Amino acid sequence: MTERARGALSRDADRFQVGPSSLEWTAGGLRISFDELALPRPPGMFLPRRIAGTIEVTPEALSGAPFPLDALGRHWWTPIAPRARIDVRIDRGGVPGWSGIGYVDSNCGAEPLEAGFRRWDWARGLLSGGDPVMLYDAIRRDGSRASMCLKAKPDGGLEVSAMPPAVPLPRGFWRVKRSIASEPGFEPKTLRTLEDSPFYVRSLVTTRLFGEDVEMVHESLDGVRFAAPIVKLMLPFRMPRRVRSFFL
Repeated sequence: MTERARGALSRDADRFQVGPSSLEWTAGGLRISFDELALPRPPGMFLPRRIAGTIEVTPEALSGAPFPLDALGRHWWTPIAPRARIDVRIDRGGVPGWSGIGYVDSNCGAEPLEAGFRRWDWARGLLSGGDPVMLYDAIRRDGSRASMCLKAKPDGGLEVSAMPPAVPLPRGFWRVKRSIASEPGFEPKTLRTLEDSPFYVRSLVTTRLFGEDVEMVHESLDGVRFAAPIVKLMLPFRMPRRVRSFFL
């Protein structure tokens, strides 16, 4: 991902392009084409390299239902494809491609995320029968909460269930708070931390939902930290910034 000037953006009904990378809806699904500088974890961040390739996302079903995250309608979340097939091809960068199970969602709003939320936890996993389950637990700036537990059916329909209590998870290196819903009597566990930053952490977590153990991809965002000036100054070290519209 690279932050770019307005002139690097183009879009229409089916295609969204920023610089040399794009997302495009095709007859088969969503095609993601990328050609970017990769900034891996230290010390590799001092030797950035270009990575390019294509991700083909084939949804099993589409869900077009957006969910409001605040009372004023400034923030919305849409689980577009709760379950999909992905095929990743890497043309440049020395990383092998792969195929597997994918997921597509969207956050949109009329103001920055950090203006609306103190923090949130999100998670997505598969039940034993193959139905995707998604959790969204957001604490707004005014202290109120938006909590959702959704189960996706094969036709794309979404079943809303009561959210179990949130259970704290161990904090990572940057001490970002994180928690996940779990049925009483089960202690969720962090299996692996995939990304740990001053305002965001992504992990593999196991919890208990609908009477069974579920492994989920889990993320936590700290909006207060993200809004801090020192964090804003740190972002370009992890996300390159191009102020001109030519593509690098």
